[in-house]
Amino acid sequence: MKRRDFLKSTALLAVATGTGGAAQAASLVKSELSDENRRDDSEKSLIASAPMLQNYAETSVGIAFAVNDMANGYVLISRQPDMGGARKVMCGGYRTTDISDRVIQVRVTGLKPATTYYYQIGADRISYKGGYDMKIIGNEVLPEVYHFTTAGAGAPSHFCVINDTHVQWVPFGRAIDKIEQLNPSCVVWNGDASNVEETIEAQMRIFLTPDISRKDYAAQTPYLFCPGNHDSRGMANRHLERVWMYRQPEERTPRDWDLGRNFAVRMGDIAMIGLDTAEDKLDTNPLFAGLFNSQAYRCAQVDWLRNALQRPEISGAPYLVAFCHIPLFDADPTHNPGDVTPADKDPQYTTDFAMWQRTCADMWTPELKEAGCQLIITAHQHHYRYDAPNKERTWAQIIGGGPERADDKSNERPEQFPTVIEGQVKDGRLAITIHNLRTGKVQDTFTFQPRSTAS
Repeated sequence: MKRRDFLKSTALLAVATGTGGAAQAASLVKSELSDENRRDDSEKSLIASAPMLQNYAETSVGIAFAVNDMANGYVLISRQPDMGGARKVMCGGYRTTDISDRVIQVRVTGLKPATTYYYQIGADRISYKGGYDMKIIGNEVLPEVYHFTTAGAGAPSHFCVINDTHVQWVPFGRAIDKIEQLNPSCVVWNGDASNVEETIEAQMRIFLTPDISRKDYAAQTPYLFCPGNHDSRGMANRHLERVWMYRQPEERTPRDWDLGRNFAVRMGDIAMIGLDTAEDKLDTNPLFAGLFNSQAYRCAQVDWLRNALQRPEISGAPYLVAFCHIPLFDADPTHNPGDVTPADKDPQYTTDFAMWQRTCADMWTPELKEAGCQLIITAHQHHYRYDAPNKERTWAQIIGGGPERADDKSNERPEQFPTVIEGQVKDGRLAITIHNLRTGKVQDTFTFQPRSTAS
């Protein structure tokens, strides 16, 4: 199945099953703060999902979970497995706590690098009838004690990458099972987790309540996220931060206020850089009616990237690996480079959307090259590929496979299969392993030496 046909069929399925559709978009912004509008969930468990570790870093981590009723949530966190001396961290900011009947987000800051923490999640059931008429009418704390280890130079140098999951539960479940087996320090979800999501409920199903056997898949394995083009499409995805949180304001500079999903994280011997290639269509494409602003967003990431690469913990790492959804190189002259004005169409290219991002490559890769980046891991094309470095392009590129043909045992399209990309420092070298989720076998392995710029 071609990539475009696959995406069309999955989008139609989402509409048919009630997970998408423009008619549902209004529920995203509908007020549900009164008892009359709240769902009748008072008899259900208040906490509706296992926690998900999001956007982790050396001294902070995000913890999100779903709720069934109006609630105020929190995290109990401790250095002790028995939760001795636990600190309670509330959802929301300094001025007020948050109140939600869908998603609770808690950003835990003030942590120590490369340190293991234990935590539980809890929530207060709230009756809210107005600004002077609110009360807590119940409380729930999950008995499970989870744990995670923060990033940092002392953390294990081990990551996995998934991409283009597109709400396809069979390949996604296989990826999660493989990750459970590999037990990495963190996972990079390299975009297109979504199709076109119009409601928060659809987003919750993707990240917090997926239809897979391992419901707590991200409760002890932290996730980082590089959005794909589909992760901006739909009314709900315009505010994905309601389900996948930004870092707190104090973790960003005023200049980088809207770059809450970019990351520069030191994990053992590896410096990990996350960039957002945004849409695969130009802002001038009439399909989007001038309602996207991707080019300015890409430009804003240049200064952020330059500064991030100069941070001591990043510049001093033996390995520098960057992640983004749309590839930054393609040798095929028929592959659309994403800068065909005004509407992405030209007969010399096989698609009317970007197969790779020449604009991002021109802006970002000089900075990455100067810093000694050895590898850029991308996605988007639904087709595994390795691009070896050369004299002009000193970094290698790996493109992860898409979700198609997860159950296809034939050899009709042997190059098309879902992947888990694993990176681990072994014996002083960065080993990259490509796991083929269709065959269950290792597809490829690559080894990288430390960069000369590391101090």
